[in-house]
Amino acid sequence: MRVLGLIPARGGSKGVARKNVRMLCGKPLLQWTAESARATSTLDRIVLSTEDEEIASVGRECGLEVPFLRPMELALDDTPTLPVVQHAMRALEREGDRFDAVCLLQPTNPFRRPSDIDACVELLGVSYADSVVSILRVPPEYNPHWVYFRAHDGSLVLSTGETEPVARRQLLPSAYHRDGSIYVTRRNAVLEQRSLYGMRVLGYEVDRAQAVNIDTPADWNRAEAMMQEMVS
Repeated sequence: MRVLGLIPARGGSKGVARKNVRMLCGKPLLQWTAESARATSTLDRIVLSTEDEEIASVGRECGLEVPFLRPMELALDDTPTLPVVQHAMRALEREGDRFDAVCLLQPTNPFRRPSDIDACVELLGVSYADSVVSILRVPPEYNPHWVYFRAHDGSLVLSTGETEPVARRQLLPSAYHRDGSIYVTRRNAVLEQRSLYGMRVLGYEVDRAQAVNIDTPADWNRAEAMMQEMVS
């Protein structure tokens, strides 16, 4: 199975301006993901998708390929991720390079482990799933069996549709949420089903101690604190 490693990094980030090239603990944010991707054994090619010349230059310095610049209409604030992935795969296929799957690695999750990337790719390879995504366990207080929606009349309705919540924490079934650091998806799901997930999705649980998604200045500060703790 040939797998494309794809790192999307646009220049117009809002929560933290120019975050993809901003220095995080001595390295551009982009470099953390580039190094993890390059340390894997399962990615056949690692490509940066960006519309920004400075980010492209930093990406090349980090050892990433930049075979194209992303069109500006795919780098807007409201641009979904799927068309960015589709554009990259189609651009490479026009060059004659076709992949069986794509591994999406967003720079906003800088501390993912190469071993976790490899594990996700390997899990997809031995399964009949359309995709594998990295996940984190949901704390009990946010478990769907304890979470309520507020109805139009103000009454509370359990998110599961049940009439009563599970009585004890020990009886709660495990629940997970995607952490956003790793998505591995088969080509046909991306290009034919037009989905990053497909019909059958498997989850790979990652270490919460490595999990951070940088969208705000507070997230950035937390990432710096996490890295200082890792090296201390």
